Amino acid sequence: MGNNVRFIALYLPQFHPTPENDEWWGKGFTEWTNVGKAKPLFKDHYQPHVPADLGYYDLRVPETRQAQADMARKYGIEGFCYWHYWFGNNKRLLERPFNEVLQSGKPDYPFCLAWANTSWQGFDYGAKGRNMLIEQAYPGKEDNEIHFYELLPAFLDKRYITVDSKPFFMIFQPDQLPNQSAFIDQWQNLAIKNGLKGIFFIAQTNKEDSINNLLAKKFDAINLVRLFNCFEHGRSTIKKIKQKIIGETRVFDYEKAIDYWIGSEDRDNNCFPSVFPNWDHTPRSGVKGSVLHNSTPALFEKHVKQVVKEVIEKPYQHRIVIIKSWNEWAEGNYLEPDLKYGLGYLEALNRIQNQLAK
Repeated sequence: MGNNVRFIALYLPQFHPTPENDEWWGKGFTEWTNVGKAKPLFKDHYQPHVPADLGYYDLRVPETRQAQADMARKYGIEGFCYWHYWFGNNKRLLERPFNEVLQSGKPDYPFCLAWANTSWQGFDYGAKGRNMLIEQAYPGKEDNEIHFYELLPAFLDKRYITVDSKPFFMIFQPDQLPNQSAFIDQWQNLAIKNGLKGIFFIAQTNKEDSINNLLAKKFDAINLVRLFNCFEHGRSTIKKIKQKIIGETRVFDYEKAIDYWIGSEDRDNNCFPSVFPNWDHTPRSGVKGSVLHNSTPALFEKHVKQVVKEVIEKPYQHRIVIIKSWNEWAEGNYLEPDLKYGLGYLEALNRIQNQLAK
């Protein structure tokens, strides 16, 4: 434990075919479809991104999931935070990889869940229209209870990541959740009824000024995601207008973006900051996407060191940094090895952990 930081990496379970994706996008669609067809859109634009050590994997394969866990553990990541898709009325998507991890007991590697409570629109995956694929619903208390019991086996699993002895559970769009306090109270009561000490609720937000409001609604902590601050505050008005009217790709230099990703809030015990290896949404959205340009493992290491400096004085349980992400390949946002940098980003993270442990 020592002075180490609790790095938890967001994990996308999209890399396997599902009946819904077959229907919406064509037989065999996975996130790799968008990754593979990506093209450079401007000078020195790094595309396509090609996976190295783990290849174009299928998350239905246990050996792949084991290899990911072994790699993450080796380089200093505490565990994976799997995106969890519950649309209400007992409808889940992309649940197979996590369910198999849970039911098999393998890999023996820590995990937790983040509820991606958002509707799916075709635009998010590269369609020209904004057609609704599946809508996020909030039917009410009965559905909340069904949802809780669907996840209870995970919460009770010895591998589940906890904060202050409570299972870590993050909500992607807390402002979209009706009656947040009532929802949290209901789940806290159910947790205690089922032998847990409660649930540790984290609200994800990109707005520093919403922190106190979310904490007042009974969230235990905030995951602050400042990823787009550089695009909002670091570009000229002319560039913003060109992007909006002409559809020009939003490009921002990674090294300059780093300065927009830290703040005094990161020192608070109930604020968990984020770190970003990179960002490039163009494999999904094409020319209208946003790109962080010229990211390297050395710059990522600089970025992580800045964030670690802000959190290192916290009690260990709250010394959490969320990595966005382990494997968001179609957003250019991953730690897994690629052909260009290999294990470079993971090695950068590991150097920091080793330095902290001395």
